[in-house]
Amino acid sequence: MNTIRGESLVSNMTQDDAILMDEAVSEVASSAERGLPPAEFHRELVQVLPKLRVQALSMTRNRSDADDLVQASLVNALSARTSFEPGTNLGAWLYRIMRNRFLSDMRRRRPTVDMDDAPQEAFTTAPSQEDNVALRELRVQMARLPEDQRTALVMVTVQGMSYDQVAELTGVAVGTAKCRVFRARKQLQAWLVGDAKPAPSTTRGVAASAQASQSGVRRSVSSKVREQIGHAGHVGIGV
Repeated sequence: MNTIRGESLVSNMTQDDAILMDEAVSEVASSAERGLPPAEFHRELVQVLPKLRVQALSMTRNRSDADDLVQASLVNALSARTSFEPGTNLGAWLYRIMRNRFLSDMRRRRPTVDMDDAPQEAFTTAPSQEDNVALRELRVQMARLPEDQRTALVMVTVQGMSYDQVAELTGVAVGTAKCRVFRARKQLQAWLVGDAKPAPSTTRGVAASAQASQSGVRRSVSSKVREQIGHAGHVGIGV
């Protein structure tokens, strides 16, 4: 079992907490120039670790992802421990590190974000060809959104976060978070839904049939898009 100056890493910790701390310390200590964290810094980490795990779970909504986030954040914190000012709020310092790590991870995943990770209640039936078309189009168009809008929309629709949580994690007012989601939904609907125009009366049979079929698929795709991103009006703000 790893120890720091003779102190067991599992002291006053649950087994899961001890594993996370052990792995983080081992990873940092493997760099010779960094060495092991001072005992006092380690003791303070132990005290805030349970709260940190709760905060990570509220961000990721998944136990495994939360543990990964906490461990990565601990590694970052231990590596940057010399930048922490003793006597200040260690919990707040760690939370900022974890929040930044979470947002950074989201940005790295975003170009290939899989809408299959959305809450399962969004899918009441097995995906059809039209569903797949809608999701592919949605992924492509989401990549075109401004980063702040895309981040907020993913947090709400994929991560299932509240506007309060989005505001806290991104460091903006709740109204700003709502506005970003509203604008993202509105823009996606404009790109993906639009208005299907009726076929001209002079169009011949085959062309008219193709146009009608395309319009039908478009309406179906529009419906699926609305299911995934919600209606812009649902945000309830005048933007």
